[in-house]
Amino acid sequence: MAKGQFPTAKFQSLRTPFYYYDTELLRETLRAINQEAQKHEGFCVHYAVKANANPRILRIIREAGLGADCVSGGEIDASIRAGFPSSKIVYAGVGKSDWEINLGLDQDIFCFNVESIPELEVINELAAAKGKVARVAFRLNPNVGAHTHANITTGLAENKFGIDMRDMLTVIEEASRLEHVKCVGLHFHIGSQILDMGDFEALCNRVNELQNELERHRIVVEHINVGGGLGVDYQHPNRVSIPDFKAYFDTYAKKLKLRPGQTLHFELGRAVVAQCGSLITRTLYIKKGSVKQFCIVDAGFTDLIRPALYQAYHKIENITSEEPVEAYDVVGPICESTDVFAKQIDLNRCHRGDLIAIRSAGAYGEIMASQYNCRQLPQGYMSDDI
Repeated sequence: MAKGQFPTAKFQSLRTPFYYYDTELLRETLRAINQEAQKHEGFCVHYAVKANANPRILRIIREAGLGADCVSGGEIDASIRAGFPSSKIVYAGVGKSDWEINLGLDQDIFCFNVESIPELEVINELAAAKGKVARVAFRLNPNVGAHTHANITTGLAENKFGIDMRDMLTVIEEASRLEHVKCVGLHFHIGSQILDMGDFEALCNRVNELQNELERHRIVVEHINVGGGLGVDYQHPNRVSIPDFKAYFDTYAKKLKLRPGQTLHFELGRAVVAQCGSLITRTLYIKKGSVKQFCIVDAGFTDLIRPALYQAYHKIENITSEEPVEAYDVVGPICESTDVFAKQIDLNRCHRGDLIAIRSAGAYGEIMASQYNCRQLPQGYMSDDI
């Protein structure tokens, strides 16, 4: 979506800030995912709902045939309402409450990704009360680092996620003694916003080692789930609007040694939706100081928290000005010093009322919005409707 392709005239009548989703780009991204994944037998792709749970977005993704990766009961419910078949829903998360587990059992979801023996025992107990057998995969912590922000790595021994590799056989043996759970797979996830395919190769090597260890004990699971983690190009959303899904899926096809009949499951989130979404905000004031000038907009970290939370970069554009560029700090109205979207960036000269687009905001944008300062939640609009 290039700068000139925003329907700025139609934006003028909408209350800012709001999210704008390019649904054609989303569908094009989904076609690319299916095209590359379907080249490899047994590859199954689930969408990580935590990235964006806008009901319209979910329906488009469901129509493309992807499954759903959920980390809460609310996400399971949202997926069911969007039409995802329960047979394509996986449920992960380090802290599943009883009502959430019961919801998954009632919906007969594909699999629970289990992160501890106490959790396994609770699932067995709740399944027994319903006379059911829950399908489970064990999330193992592979102690594999990823070249990404420290706050979004999940595969190191120090992280809260997953079961220590040394306990893999103990946990599987424990599951075999329980009557109301069935171990069907292994689950891994090493982090998010990963662009170095070498990180995924390292995960493949670790999974291969673990599978060899299981085979020595005559254990073969039905499926392997490698999570997601594929990143996007925040620097160049126009030039690189679709991630390199070919390199991603080919890495697993070449490096991961699946056993006969095994399926390989992926949980992509950011790579699916990030580039199709932009946060549209309006300039309130231009404030000139002795050292710098500020472009004060009506969006804040209540609408897009990633820059404040992760020091995340988003490309920012003035989509209503073609004047020469000037340097600005782009800041919001929240009464916190961290309410800053970017510092000393070049924008076409800004004036009160100019529309500003904060790009690549389709993932972890609208879904993480809050009502701090009693602010209203931002609306989401689809390009189909504007």
